[in-house]
Amino acid sequence: MKRFALVGAAGYIAPRHMKAIKDTGNTIVAALDRFDSVGILDSYFPEADFFTEFERFDRHAEKLRLQGKPLDYVSVCSPNYLHDSHIRFGLRNHADVICEKPLVLNPWNIDSLADMEKEFGKNVYNILQLRLHPAIISLREKIQNGPADKVYDVDLTYITSRGNWYYTSWKGDVQKSGGIATNIGVHFYDMLSWIFGGLKKNIVHVHEHDRAAGFLEFEKARVRWFLSINYDNIPEDVRTSGKRTFRNLSVDGGSFEFSDGFTELHTQSYQGILAGKGFKLMEAKTAIDIVHDIRTQTPIGAKGDYHPYVNLPLNKHPFSI
Repeated sequence: MKRFALVGAAGYIAPRHMKAIKDTGNTIVAALDRFDSVGILDSYFPEADFFTEFERFDRHAEKLRLQGKPLDYVSVCSPNYLHDSHIRFGLRNHADVICEKPLVLNPWNIDSLADMEKEFGKNVYNILQLRLHPAIISLREKIQNGPADKVYDVDLTYITSRGNWYYTSWKGDVQKSGGIATNIGVHFYDMLSWIFGGLKKNIVHVHEHDRAAGFLEFEKARVRWFLSINYDNIPEDVRTSGKRTFRNLSVDGGSFEFSDGFTELHTQSYQGILAGKGFKLMEAKTAIDIVHDIRTQTPIGAKGDYHPYVNLPLNKHPFSI
């Protein structure tokens, strides 16, 4: 039985990690979150020690190590801008680290963490669950087995509406979340690079508080992408059905469906990591390069080959500048 610490226990994604740790026959011995609304722990690991202050959590991890009961893994589910420091905490405690997306906000953080991996002899793993989705695996195999010189035309559309709370939370602060492309898009960029190969071009058409769009050219695909958290951007027929999320990927005009099948992907991710087959640090680098470039580019507007949703009217949020 492996001993886990969980950082960010009160977050949205933390229960998936709790379930994955329990499903794989392991245990959480310590958890940290500045918020104390973590009753969900009782459903999985009621005996876990819980801390709201990092300093006490850090000392507890050191005490466990001195008692001969060190942490085997640290799972990081904290806000994006804290991932780098919490990964470092895990490595300094001689534990392997499992981190939610995005692994870090800046490419140079990955290089620095690679040095720490060597120093402490431990590994950093990223949750890249889309690589485990059966439909996406099937698409990748189809592309790999297709004509070697074929370049596909791809449209990616992902609209997942968010309420007013989003802008008050850390997710609405670009310095903490990295902005919309980082917060909700990074796993799609990883998926695209995993399927279609190395990146050749990255153009940003729009980058606003509630939507972003651009063009990515990979070795085997030309991708027009659009991301939004604005409910009004969802197609009317989808809104009429009562749904608040719209996800679509088209390849050469044919729609590719992968809306379902996500329930057990975190458990599968943990199973792979524990078996020595997890997605390591450098496998996340292309996606981090992409989101960093999107965040730092000046958008060019509706020019060139852009996603058709670029011309949707922008509904300014009352809290936006």
